[in-house]
Amino acid sequence: MANELILMLHPSFGVLAILAALWVFVETLHIDRLNAGRVRVASLGCAVLMWLSYLVGGYWYVLFYGADKALINSGPWPFAHSFFMETKEHVFFALLLMASYLPVAAFSLSANRAARAVVLSVAGLIVLLGLAMEGAGAFVSMGAKVALLGKAAAGM
Repeated sequence: MANELILMLHPSFGVLAILAALWVFVETLHIDRLNAGRVRVASLGCAVLMWLSYLVGGYWYVLFYGADKALINSGPWPFAHSFFMETKEHVFFALLLMASYLPVAAFSLSANRAARAVVLSVAGLIVLLGLAMEGAGAFVSMGAKVALLGKAAAGM
């Protein structure tokens, strides 16, 4: 039960980070002194949530993913690991860096109006890459599921 909870925390933190980045994006479209505080809070939330997603996902990957990887690679969807998981492993670091940078840029908004374009770009990229990560994770999950279904069907 605890393993499944850990596994569900990874995408949950990721989705919440995406929503925080979307919040930053929308608030920054109409930035003024009244919503600058919300932009700062949401940007910090995005960074913290993305780091939590990374730490929980990394914990799962190191301790448990080896068995899943073997299962996926022996099943009918080995590309779920060879393409989607490998892509996630590499692209996620760019996403983590952008989420870490977002508060730095957001805290510069009031002093530097040109920072608005940077915040919009970074927040928009976090949303797009984050959604791509969620989709890739769905392929990895489905790769494990179809492998298990194949094993169950062969055992009947």
